Amino acid sequence: MKANQADGKYTPDYAYNRRMQNADGTQMGNWQRIAHYLGWNRTSLFLLSAFLLTIFLILYIWWPLAQEYLSYVDWDGHWWLYIDWLLVGIFLVMSLLIMAGANLRSDTKMILVGLLGGLVIESWGTQTEIWTYYTAERPPLWIIPAWPIAALSIDRLVRLSDRLFPRAESSGGTIDRIYGTAYWAILVSFYFLMAWFTAPTLDKPFTWIALILSGIFIVAPADRRLGLLTFLAGSGLGYFLELWGTTRECWTYYTLEQPPLFAVLAHGMAAVAFWRAGELVENRLSYLLESVWVGTRLSKQVLRTRDRQEGN
Repeated sequence: MKANQADGKYTPDYAYNRRMQNADGTQMGNWQRIAHYLGWNRTSLFLLSAFLLTIFLILYIWWPLAQEYLSYVDWDGHWWLYIDWLLVGIFLVMSLLIMAGANLRSDTKMILVGLLGGLVIESWGTQTEIWTYYTAERPPLWIIPAWPIAALSIDRLVRLSDRLFPRAESSGGTIDRIYGTAYWAILVSFYFLMAWFTAPTLDKPFTWIALILSGIFIVAPADRRLGLLTFLAGSGLGYFLELWGTTRECWTYYTLEQPPLFAVLAHGMAAVAFWRAGELVENRLSYLLESVWVGTRLSKQVLRTRDRQEGN
């Protein structure tokens, strides 16, 4: 169908061509159309560059570990059989996800929360020896940057899920009750699983803190639907991360499972915690900035009033 406008209404082809136009009215090229469909922008390139730079720094600082891995590859033979294609796939998928709909302000918040949260989680797990790394570090610093990258990837998956799954038209409706019931059933079940899995370390304060914080984050979300989607997205990505890490013996759980169900679902719990912590940071930061702005305005008003009084 030729793009046109008939009877004052846009035809499907006309609407499509309008979406595929640049600001100056020219048609997008093939690469521009791909970027448009994937939601890429200037911030996307910045995030990808930061991601690649982080990987380069990790390889540079911990080069002996990379060198050890590369030593197993037979470069004169069937070298592609030695490539970790699961790791390559995870890398490519996460690269595409973090570039989709990137926003510097919200993503910076998520990166900071992911770094701090990842450090706390890794410290808890390795100090209590729920899991251990083959380098025996507690925790290894090279694993910490993976947490904000995973947090950004999960954020993109949640956005996609938010579009695919219907919202409740009104609070308290049937769909709203379904999401609420599923949220409580899944999250409470996970909490009991967490308590059972971490039972051997209940003599450690770290584990009690983890259980208390997890309980608070489960009860806290007001939007049960978004909380459920976040948990499921985190668990989905967590499966592939845990499958790679445990089968390659990069890290090992005390149960020796590859991977244990708890570890997979724990990524969903971490995603919910990061989401709630990010909201808290944003609310507090907005309150702080608003207080500073109001204080500045009041100070200026007081100074102007004093200047008028001195002038009189």
